[in-house]
Amino acid sequence: MDHRSFKTPAQIFVDLAEGNPQRRMAFDPAQRRAALQALSRAIHDCEAEILAALAEDFAKPEAEIRLTEILPVQAEISHALRHLKTWTKVRRVRPTRAMLGTRARIVPEPKGTALIIAPWNYPLALSLGPLVSAIAAGCAAIVKPSELAPASAAVIAQIVEEALPADLVRVVQGGVEVSQELLDQPFDHIFFTGSPRVGKIVMAAAAKHLTSVTLELGGKSPVIVGPGADLKKAARMIAWGKFANAGQTCIAPDHVYVAKQIEAPFLAELKAAIARMYGKTEEAQAASRDLARIINPDHFARLMGMIESAQSAGAKALTGATSEAASRYIAPTVLMGTDPSMRVEQEEIFGPVLPVIPFDDAADVVARIEAGPKPLALYIFERDRGLIDRLRRATSSGAVGVNVALVHYLHQNLPFGGIGNSGVGAAHGHWGFEAFTHLKPVLENRFAPLAMLMPPYRSGRMAKLAQKFLR
Repeated sequence: MDHRSFKTPAQIFVDLAEGNPQRRMAFDPAQRRAALQALSRAIHDCEAEILAALAEDFAKPEAEIRLTEILPVQAEISHALRHLKTWTKVRRVRPTRAMLGTRARIVPEPKGTALIIAPWNYPLALSLGPLVSAIAAGCAAIVKPSELAPASAAVIAQIVEEALPADLVRVVQGGVEVSQELLDQPFDHIFFTGSPRVGKIVMAAAAKHLTSVTLELGGKSPVIVGPGADLKKAARMIAWGKFANAGQTCIAPDHVYVAKQIEAPFLAELKAAIARMYGKTEEAQAASRDLARIINPDHFARLMGMIESAQSAGAKALTGATSEAASRYIAPTVLMGTDPSMRVEQEEIFGPVLPVIPFDDAADVVARIEAGPKPLALYIFERDRGLIDRLRRATSSGAVGVNVALVHYLHQNLPFGGIGNSGVGAAHGHWGFEAFTHLKPVLENRFAPLAMLMPPYRSGRMAKLAQKFLR
C-alpha cells in the first residue's frame, strides 16, 4: 500500500495546500493539458475495472456505465482540451468613460486547493467530472468518493494515483467522519454533489472559512405532459429518464403531471415503453440486465416503505411494485391515485417509482411546483410552443428540458446546476472551469487625470464636472 494512504485527511490537505502556491505558479496550461490527457488515458486503461466495480456496487448495466459514467468524463476532458487556451487567456477589457487613461484586463487564476465530495449514484462521473474542471483551472484537489460505492471508490483512487502527481490530486476514502475532517480544513473551493440536507452542512462548514462552494443538489424534478404531446415519444423518454440507474439520478423525472384528457393513452404508452425496455412480464423485468439495483438495504427499505404507504392510503400500481430484498431489486413502478399527503409526493423519490398525477388546468400544476422548493430540472412534453413558453416563464428550476429528459447533463456548452434548494453555482465546460477560478481584475494607470479629483477639493467643481460628464 502507498505510504500516502496512512496520512490523515488533515495531513493530506496540508501537503497539498503547502505545495500549492509553487504549483500554481508553475502549473501552466500546457501542464494542465498533459494532466488531463493522462487522466483520459488512465480511464481508458481501467475501463474493465470500472465496469466491474459499478456492477459490483449496484449491478449497473454495462451500457449505462459507458453512457452515463465514462462518456461524460471523457467528453468533459475533450471539451476542456479544445477550449483550455481560450479559457486561460488574459482578457483585455475596454475602459469606461470614468477610466479613460487606464488599461484593464482580467487574469484567470486558480482558486487554490479544492475539495470534491462525490455521491454514490454516479460515482465515476460525479468524482472525475468536477476534477476535470479543477485541473483545467489549475487547482490542486482532494477527491472524496462515496463510501456507499466502495468498489467504485477504489477504482477512482487507482485511476487518480496512476494518472496524476501526488502534489496535484489525492483521493481520500472513508465515511462520514472523513468527510467531516476534510470539511474542517480551510479549502479554497468545495464542490459537493448530494442531497440538499447534506448540502446545508457543507455550506455551513465552508462558511467558517469563507470558502466558496458549488453545490449540485437535487429535489423533486417534475414532468408536465401537455395535451399536445407526442405521447409515444414522451412515454419512452420519461420511462428511460426515470428508470435509468434504477431512478437513482438527481435529475430523473420524479413525478409526472399529465393532462386529464390524454391520461389514458399516455398511461398505455408508458406501460408499453416499460415493457419494451425491461420486459413484458414481472419475471422478465426481474431478470433484465438493463435495470440497475438499489445501492443498499437502507435505500431499498426507504423506497419500499414509500410504495407500501402509498398503496395503503389508496394509491394503485399501474405496473411494478414488486421487489426482491436479497438483490435489492425493485421493478419499474408507476403509481396512480397518489395525493399530496403521501411520502411519494413529499420526498425526493430517488428510485424506480413514478407517480402520475392528472390535471385539468396547467395553472394548478404551476402553482404546485412553485409552492415547493425549486427543482433541479423541469421537463415539459408538448408541441404547442405557446404553452411551452408559458410553463417555462411561470416556473423556476435549475434547467428546463423540452421533449427530452436527462441529456442536458451531457451538453458541455450549457451550465449544469440548480437554484435555491436544488443547488448553488454551475458546472461543466466553461462554467466548471470558472467555478474553480478566480477572475482577477488588473487595472493599470497610464495617463488618467486622477490627480484632478484628489483633495483639496476646494469648491468641488471638478467632482461636479466628473459627475456630469463621466457617468
